[in-house]
Amino acid sequence: MMEREPIVGIDLGTTFSAVSAVSDGRPHLLLNGHERIIPSVVGYAGRGKWLVGSPARNQYVFAPENTARSIKRKMGSAERVELADGEFTPQQISAFILREMKRIAEENLGQPVEKAVITVPAYFGDAQRQATKDAGEIAGLEVVRIINEPTAAALAYGLDRADDQMVLVYDLGGGTFDVSLVELTAGVVEVRASHGDTRLGGDDFDWELAHYLARVFSQEHGVDITGNPHAWARLVRAAEQAKIQLTDHPYAWVREEYLAEGQGKPLHLEHEVSRARFEGMIKGLLGRTTQSIDHVLKDAGMTPGDLDRILLVGGSTRIPAVWRLLTEHTGIEPDMAVNPDEVVALGAGVQAAIIAGQPIGSVLVDVTPFSLGIEVATFMGKKVVPDMYKPIIRRNTTIPATREEVFRTVYPGQDTVEIMVYQGESPVASQNKLLGKFQVEGLEPEARGDVARVTVSFDIDVNGILRVQATDRNTGRQVAITVAASRERLSAQEISQAVAQLAAMEMARRGEAALDETDVLLERARRLLDADTLEDDQAEPLHLKVEEIRAAQQAGDEDGMEVLLEELLDLLYEIEA
Repeated sequence: MMEREPIVGIDLGTTFSAVSAVSDGRPHLLLNGHERIIPSVVGYAGRGKWLVGSPARNQYVFAPENTARSIKRKMGSAERVELADGEFTPQQISAFILREMKRIAEENLGQPVEKAVITVPAYFGDAQRQATKDAGEIAGLEVVRIINEPTAAALAYGLDRADDQMVLVYDLGGGTFDVSLVELTAGVVEVRASHGDTRLGGDDFDWELAHYLARVFSQEHGVDITGNPHAWARLVRAAEQAKIQLTDHPYAWVREEYLAEGQGKPLHLEHEVSRARFEGMIKGLLGRTTQSIDHVLKDAGMTPGDLDRILLVGGSTRIPAVWRLLTEHTGIEPDMAVNPDEVVALGAGVQAAIIAGQPIGSVLVDVTPFSLGIEVATFMGKKVVPDMYKPIIRRNTTIPATREEVFRTVYPGQDTVEIMVYQGESPVASQNKLLGKFQVEGLEPEARGDVARVTVSFDIDVNGILRVQATDRNTGRQVAITVAASRERLSAQEISQAVAQLAAMEMARRGEAALDETDVLLERARRLLDADTLEDDQAEPLHLKVEEIRAAQQAGDEDGMEVLLEELLDLLYEIEA
């Protein structure tokens, strides 16, 4: 019997990442030596050497300017990270981490790994999900599915459980927070509602404590260290360590020698922090999580009394104040039967096994956490009121899903409309998040002097990625966009360049000769041809294009090479789409 191609599950976390696979019907973390989870940190150590994981995290305190951490918070944005005298997109930095996950998986499984399920916060928007897929592609992984982190956790918890349960998954990680209401019924995991905050997590707790310590230092020595990147990096690291210690101890000492200099003398920080003081600092932040709990219960028409269990996910749920908060707010003692740092990766491994066709007793049903719709205008008397929001797919709709509605132009003779696609819940369109826009031109009314009618169709796939299509009801003319093409997403050329750049950096990291973009594209083509899965009308032009490029290489035809590489890139994206 032919061995199945492996698909792994990856938790691409803000603070830590992990990779898992299923064997003997159970998910297991794939280890990196003795490490079960790997810091989501990337660093440049000079002389072409790149660091990922613990080495990069260790470098942060003395070279913060050459270290990238918490990159997940930038995913989906147009921000750039400056490292090694260059600029990198969040996708590229995340690709370093995913490439490390790929390497770890291949070492554990003893075979190439080219497919993965990757988790994201339930409240990640379209641009952030697309950025995650782009990062996977740059890292050499086909992202076969994106699933929400609370959903993955429920999958891991739900294994071998025959009893029906209504479960609240409370996921408080390093940089993001999610809460999801999940129904477990005879092996089926169905997300009923989700809510959260992509800017709330353990990093914020560290910063609160670090700012407090900076004020203590300033009061004692008269020196502000918040503007000193090296001192600040040490203080944030010390705050994180104190936070962890306060989980099991009522007090923690912070001792940082030679943190700064004053009048030519070294200045030290030595201060004891109590758990009560720390919990007072983060009380407001934790309070925001209960608002999301109430939001989810209201969406589902339920009360805390309808819950059977609360599952804790994410390292920050170890803070004692979280347990007390949840118990007081819901009347239910939380459950941490699975390691909260590992449960998301394990659930991703479960979903990967399901996709790979391995026998396992769980099924996944997921929802979209946002309403998705368009801007419309309405009449109030004879006055046109614009900027109104019309949801087409309501939040907490099970995905994949397709919905369509018919709209009409405002005025007779109007032959052009602009479709503005939003996600959010506000009745005012502009107060929601604009995902994309496009125009439909040449509209024709169905009768003379009448308004034209347009069918707008929303199609959201299992990864939460949206395709919007508008159709002229009279002529059948169609215009469509995939919201993946929003301005935050990398272009095909940018992804190709990033793939080549990461490959070169990875080989430099191993001390090997770097591949250029030509080599990377030819390698992608070779893998497709060797897989012997292409139809003849795909394989033949790809094979011919490779031969043309090799001939141009031998002839030293640089101009011809440039054209041929663009044509090869088009072929690859057409085949791989």
